[in-house]
Amino acid sequence: MSRIDPAGRARRPSRASGGFPRLRACGGVRHLLFVLGDQLNARAAPLRRLDATGDAVLMLEVAGESRHVPSHKQRTALFLSAMRHFALELVRRGLRVHYVPLDDPSNTQSLDSELRRAVDELGPEQLHLVHPGEWRVMRLVEHWRRDLTIPIILHDDDHFLLQPAEFADWAAGRRRLVLEHFYRMMRRRHGILIRDDGEPEGGRWNYDADNRRPYRDGPPPASPIRFEPDAVTRDIIHLVSERLPDLPGRLDQFSWPVTRRAALRALRDFVTHRLPTFGPYQDAMVAGQPFLFHSLLSPALNLKLLDPREVIDAALVAWRHGRAPLQSVEGFIRQVLGWREFIRGVYWHAGPEYAAMNGLQQHGRLPEFYWTGRTDARCLKLCLEQVLDHGYGHHIQRLMVTGNFALIAGVHPRHISDWYLGMYVDAVDWVTLPNTLGMVMHADGGLVGTKPYAAGGRYIDKMSDYCRGCLFDPTQRTGPRACPFTTFYWDFLERNQRRLARNPRMSVVLQSLRRMREAEIDAIRAAARATRARMGIGPIEGGS
Repeated sequence: MSRIDPAGRARRPSRASGGFPRLRACGGVRHLLFVLGDQLNARAAPLRRLDATGDAVLMLEVAGESRHVPSHKQRTALFLSAMRHFALELVRRGLRVHYVPLDDPSNTQSLDSELRRAVDELGPEQLHLVHPGEWRVMRLVEHWRRDLTIPIILHDDDHFLLQPAEFADWAAGRRRLVLEHFYRMMRRRHGILIRDDGEPEGGRWNYDADNRRPYRDGPPPASPIRFEPDAVTRDIIHLVSERLPDLPGRLDQFSWPVTRRAALRALRDFVTHRLPTFGPYQDAMVAGQPFLFHSLLSPALNLKLLDPREVIDAALVAWRHGRAPLQSVEGFIRQVLGWREFIRGVYWHAGPEYAAMNGLQQHGRLPEFYWTGRTDARCLKLCLEQVLDHGYGHHIQRLMVTGNFALIAGVHPRHISDWYLGMYVDAVDWVTLPNTLGMVMHADGGLVGTKPYAAGGRYIDKMSDYCRGCLFDPTQRTGPRACPFTTFYWDFLERNQRRLARNPRMSVVLQSLRRMREAEIDAIRAAARATRARMGIGPIEGGS
């Protein structure tokens, strides 16, 4: 692999570089575009407008971005490898790139200090950024605007189909932000799966009722395409192992796409081999099948290697040519056009205070087994080991196993939100925080979810084969074989029945709770306290 000097000439790599070109921009920079690690969009408008002779791109690798929450080794490696490949591609296009690698001896490992150092070194006339993906970085931008002596231009992120200001216009005056209303608006706005008469294709807006089948005797899933690490990625894997050995998770199964070309191959692979059967089984969970029929495209989408428009178009083409049924295509498009855009809108609309919300007043600790996978509950063990192995879990594993457990056990919402942000390869704060704090933990008072997505062991037994051979019985609330999910579920309902009484979607299950004898409720309370103590969750009321 070549090393690139500021003029773009190839020369031999040095051992100190770890095989990666340490790219440096020349002086005399007019416009400096700072590209963050989740903004690898080669077609972004600010990047297209750069002048190769007078402008430059700035990219920074800093260890602090993997440590403000403990980041999975594969998540860290994915971001760094994708960044390096992106920088190399920009150089091949003739752009000047100022790149500070993680192992640069002068690297302070802080995003704030490295940005300031780069501005001092390069002396640009203007600093440009695309709208960042989290409030933490937005606050840094405000500090830079106050402290730096050059103009800082913030650009809309044209990767998304709706900008935060447009979402705010849609949300204005609404008592509740309901996904279904937003999704229908987006379908009409972009003309996706809409007939000439303005009605939805197939006569239905969604096929959720048909897309909740457990996987019993379904078709065998096609394994997703694997991407063997190239030289750049192997260097990164070695670097993460050497420089960040304390990070959680495993690296030996890393196979994520780290370039746009690879991401497009992953898109074609999903549409050809798994989209046709994605719909009916998208909520199913199967031991030994971590991916089933899911797309695995969210990491590439959230890094901006893929554009949501081309992902949606690929699914639509498959439907129009009879290669995928409407049921599956609509279910997939709902996730990309509907939920993904909705969640981003909620994140920016709710403001930075959103992260501190704790509507159910839960203060328990996150159990240690979330970091190790060592637990007797088979469903948790399987889902957590999968996260440690791959940095991945599909939406029902996240919502109804790892997330549901934290909800009903009484874990503090910020503890589990930070775990999600660090442990999944597709995690960026704009998508992780509302999904976890809002949808999973119902800590935002129902802004995202219309009800708590709480469930006992019977739901997991229905939607998976996880309960087979488990030490616990999903039908038992108390006793030596009581399933922790079932115990915690009824304890959660009892603890929160006054809060939930006003929610019409909870009325039926609360009636079941009221029919229980007081002695049975006391036994559930005692079992829940003992289980929380055994798992290290501790008291859930008060404290932090």
